[in-house]
Amino acid sequence: MTHARIAGLLLAAGGGRRLGGRPKALLEHRGGLLVEHAVRTLRAGGCGTVHVVLGASADEVAARADLAGCGVSVNPEWTEGMGSSLRTGLDALAGTGADAALVLLVDQPGIGAEAVARVGAAFRDRTSLAAASYAGERGHPVLFGADRWTDVAAGAVGDQGARAYLRAHRAALTLVECGDVAQAYDIDTPADLSHLE
Repeated sequence: MTHARIAGLLLAAGGGRRLGGRPKALLEHRGGLLVEHAVRTLRAGGCGTVHVVLGASADEVAARADLAGCGVSVNPEWTEGMGSSLRTGLDALAGTGADAALVLLVDQPGIGAEAVARVGAAFRDRTSLAAASYAGERGHPVLFGADRWTDVAAGAVGDQGARAYLRAHRAALTLVECGDVAQAYDIDTPADLSHLE
């Protein structure tokens, strides 16, 4: 990736409301849990450290998932949406010395290490802003240089995450095409479970 300290930030707090209340982190994929798969993806993509934000069934996820070597935070306001989890994760990374956070969502197992590495390679300095794109459409993962974290967190509300921030800073955003190496589907509904192996 680079010699920069890029921390992987995995948002894994969702309760899977449209999946009948099955927390997404605990869904099974490739012989393990979805949260474990995503942690491996971030590490294999070059993230030096990985921080996981849990929410729904946090105690059960912590008990069942192998998160050895990860930082873990629990977002008590996870029902408010992704924005609160992003704030929780960025707060946890503040003061760690990380130069950037590379944000991945637990419910997108079609995004693998190659896409993570490509977006990470767009890092230039602590003001860097980059995101994967799929046929020109912005998606995940997203990289935020550390100098941007305070402003990103301030705008992260509801289920929007950093969407408004990214729109407002479009001119500074580097889009990294990943459609040839990743699929950006979400595991949101029972029909989406067909993507899991």
